[in-house]
Amino acid sequence: MSLSLQINEIIELFPDAKVSGTCKFDLISGIANLKDAKPGDLSFLGNPKYRSQVEGCRASVILLPQTHAGDPRNGQIFIFVPSPSRALAQICSLLEDVIDVGFSAGIHPTAHVEDTAQVDQSASVGAFSYIGRGAKVLQDCKIGTHCHVGSFCEVGSESTLHPGVKLLSRCEIGKKVILNAGVVIGSEGYGFDQSSEGHLKIPHLGKVIIEDEVEIGANTCIDRARFEETRVGHGTKIDNLVQIGHNVRIGKNCLIVAQVGVSGSVVMEDEVMVGGQAGFAGHLKVGKGAKIAGQAGITKDVEPGAFLKGNPALPFHLSQRISVLQRKLPELFKRFAEKNLQE
Repeated sequence: MSLSLQINEIIELFPDAKVSGTCKFDLISGIANLKDAKPGDLSFLGNPKYRSQVEGCRASVILLPQTHAGDPRNGQIFIFVPSPSRALAQICSLLEDVIDVGFSAGIHPTAHVEDTAQVDQSASVGAFSYIGRGAKVLQDCKIGTHCHVGSFCEVGSESTLHPGVKLLSRCEIGKKVILNAGVVIGSEGYGFDQSSEGHLKIPHLGKVIIEDEVEIGANTCIDRARFEETRVGHGTKIDNLVQIGHNVRIGKNCLIVAQVGVSGSVVMEDEVMVGGQAGFAGHLKVGKGAKIAGQAGITKDVEPGAFLKGNPALPFHLSQRISVLQRKLPELFKRFAEKNLQE
């Protein structure tokens, strides 16, 4: 990563940090991992498994945990902070506005805004984007290129729609929401009635509400409700390629990893964590703070605080015991066969 940042600016970000060493450089010109960093770079120890790489690291500045023992080499600065990963995130936030020059206030000449739409003068609307009738784009919003904001949608202040985001009609997006490239919000739910004449489509007339400070990963789809609303709660973070069905309600501060599928009318309470490729049958309730391991199949309600694994999902420790016993089955059958032969 090529950048330019004064070392003094970095140090000033962490007034309570212990700083050790000196550096001949005034600027940091890159960010790199401990193994590949070179003079002029910033590096960090975010995972204890890489502790041994600190001694040989050539970076000019290294962010380290307060518990790290060791001194910088000549021409190197150590900055001791409670969490190097969070410290790096602060530095990256400082650089983000400088590196990302894709947004500036105003409406691009190739964008189309309907007469009845309202776009705040501080907002940015990128090339070839569309803002539908009655839609509202509030203060400091960033609408990327090739985005679609449907009729009567509202995009809250300081929210960002990256290129190719599609909001269908009547969706409500809160403040400081980030929708990554290709996200589709408000597509029609998957609903059909079977009959002798074939599969009869059920219209979905509801909407999707995304609360404040939610982040949704690339190419994730969230379906509109049949009558009322599909809702994603404050502070929830959803990864790429996730499917959220109609009428689903997801609580606050949940974490949902890539390729998860949530069937219609699931209720997920606050602070639930879901591993990649897990699947949920419809009309289930997942209790507060539950943890669902990757590739788990959830077919029943989940108690608050439960930790489930497997397909069908079982309590985590029971699933682990079963996995251990399964690996022993070939040897067990071999011994059983040998015993029968001896008899």
